[in-house]
Amino acid sequence: MRYIGRVLPTPDDWSTRHSVQATVQRTGALINVLTGDAPDGTAPAPAAVAEVLRAHGETGPPALSTEDVSEMRNAALLLREVFAAAHVDDAAAALNRLLLEHAGPVRLTSHGGSTPWHPHLDRADDGPWGEWFLTSSCLALTVLVWDRQRRPGGLCASPSCRNVFLAQGSGPERRYCSRRCATRERVAAHRRYHR
Repeated sequence: MRYIGRVLPTPDDWSTRHSVQATVQRTGALINVLTGDAPDGTAPAPAAVAEVLRAHGETGPPALSTEDVSEMRNAALLLREVFAAAHVDDAAAALNRLLLEHAGPVRLTSHGGSTPWHPHLDRADDGPWGEWFLTSSCLALTVLVWDRQRRPGGLCASPSCRNVFLAQGSGPERRYCSRRCATRERVAAHRRYHR
């Protein structure tokens, strides 16, 4: 019998760029850039958000206005509640509330034949960026909670960081968004202890 080797998707494969995991990673990256530490609490420049979108599979240059980014920032602030949940039940309740208040009925779209068929919860293919970001993120986070039966991630425990992070794999729950934050806090605790 002849065996056919496993075919790995290419980085530009549509299904890879739009998987639940890829969508949740995009959600985390967008939440972090949109709710970052701007001194005046304003949304970032559209170019910064467009860069994150392109890094996570958006084709072509996204045409974002400052109003679009402001709407996306409002959505990111709502989505942070899911990551701030202390327990899976709290994350599910936050997602249910967001879906009830902001999502339209589930629908399939191929964006006029330019993509494979996939689900959307926003009201139209050409709807506002903020609505798309909120509803596509809710859909992916819902599937992630359903599949793993645990919180999708958390907020970094470092007081100097506001980032969200994704819970990946098994093992103990993460507390920090990165090794850098964990190391910085560990070193600070060590210095406090030895004063």
